Amino acid sequence: MTSALHVVPFGDDALLVEVADLAAVRRLDDALRRAREGTDASVWGAVVDQVPAATTVLLRTTPGVDVAALAAAVRRVWRTARTADHTGDAEPADAHGRRGLGQVVELPVRYDGEDLTEVAALTRLTVAEVVQRHAGATYTVAFGGFMPGFAYLVGLDPALRVPRRATPRERVPAGAVAIADEFAAVYPAATPGGWRLLGRCDVPLFDVARTPPALLTPGSRVRFVPESQPEPRPAPDPRSEPGREPEPEAAAPHGPAAAPA
Repeated sequence: MTSALHVVPFGDDALLVEVADLAAVRRLDDALRRAREGTDASVWGAVVDQVPAATTVLLRTTPGVDVAALAAAVRRVWRTARTADHTGDAEPADAHGRRGLGQVVELPVRYDGEDLTEVAALTRLTVAEVVQRHAGATYTVAFGGFMPGFAYLVGLDPALRVPRRATPRERVPAGAVAIADEFAAVYPAATPGGWRLLGRCDVPLFDVARTPPALLTPGSRVRFVPESQPEPRPAPDPRSEPGREPEPEAAAPHGPAAAPA
């Protein structure tokens, strides 16, 4: 984990913490959330929201907070996290900075997306292998953005990394399960979009009546569970229809059977 950290005021009631990469964001975001759950309410009690992004973490505060004291507390948390990493006291993290074994949100997926075959061709995998690799990973919500409930998930199998579409679709349906570059996601609502579509998920991702409204919050862990495909139903036998007499079977022709062609 890189040591670069830059803390700057962001308006009157916020701090913006800049770090080097997404892995550092995940580590800092986790460490700050743990610090806020601690007993030092004199500093952390003023933080009303924490918003991670690709290379930053924004801390929104109540009016009149001592911004210098909060910035110093952020730097202490970062130093402690780095020390734990170097001494081996921290929980193991993967390449995306993911730690811990919190609750996993399972999202059922029907893998019938418009781009599934194209993704298989781009990655030189079969469709079944694309599904297996996508559903076989455990993802972490790195940050939210773009629209309410949209979560950028890290943990995608590197073999599935594909670019966005050259021409975005004018409308991606709600519930579309998609990938682009290193991220996976589910579209919470219909919108234009350029990610590659692998399937569909019917679970509501954003509901204003829910607390919190977003189902997938930063740090949450996510797994995609393939839905069972229905077995094809055989065509009905007309002889079994109610009220219909079964037709007599044709009599076998007399004489020797014809030789196969």
